[in-house]
Amino acid sequence: MTLRIAEIFGPTIQGEGALIGEPTVFVRAGGCDYRCSWCDSLHAVDSQYRHSWAPMSTDDVWRRVRKLSKDQPLTVSLSGGNPAIQDFGPLIRMGKAAGYRFACETQGSIARPWFADLDTLVLSPKPPSSGERIDWDAFDACRTLGAQARQQVMKIVIFDEIDYHWAREVHAHHLDIPLYLQPGNPEVDPATPVDPQALADRLGWLTELAMTDHWFAPRILPQLHVLIWGNKRGV
Repeated sequence: MTLRIAEIFGPTIQGEGALIGEPTVFVRAGGCDYRCSWCDSLHAVDSQYRHSWAPMSTDDVWRRVRKLSKDQPLTVSLSGGNPAIQDFGPLIRMGKAAGYRFACETQGSIARPWFADLDTLVLSPKPPSSGERIDWDAFDACRTLGAQARQQVMKIVIFDEIDYHWAREVHAHHLDIPLYLQPGNPEVDPATPVDPQALADRLGWLTELAMTDHWFAPRILPQLHVLIWGNKRGV
């Protein structure tokens, strides 16, 4: 089986969501069924970058993960693009047999049986600012197939008040799943320096909005990797 891999990197820390701060090796898949307006990983999404995606066997990916982690089990995060386009089931089974943990982040547009083998399934439906429309039947299918994962969480990126109110509506239909919110970073060009104060201001804005509404369900977190490394690609 051949996988299309945009990059494999780490160990570094997970920068967002339920596993924030956790030492992680990232396996970024090439290819996506979405084209979000503010995508910060177009090198793993747009077909114009296909020439840079490496065709790798499951064994090749596994050897790379082991080399980067020096055979010390940690969390392997499957990201993209949309990793659900491809079959990572054999890699997950191979890694878990050696004591590694696996997380996957996907928008919830494609359901895969291997979701059940994950330690953490992060469903990240894209808000209105993305320009995408959610297929909620597909999202529910992802939830069903991922029900046996050790944990299933939802993460939503918030860019404006429309996104915020949309997230509240989505949460009302999925009250049983832990919710993580983070303010979006509007600057995605790797060459553009990040303004830490602007990011802090956006985090404060989102926090104040939720607290004023007495909406205490979500955990509100920064994009830690952006605060530390800026818009540098590959972190």
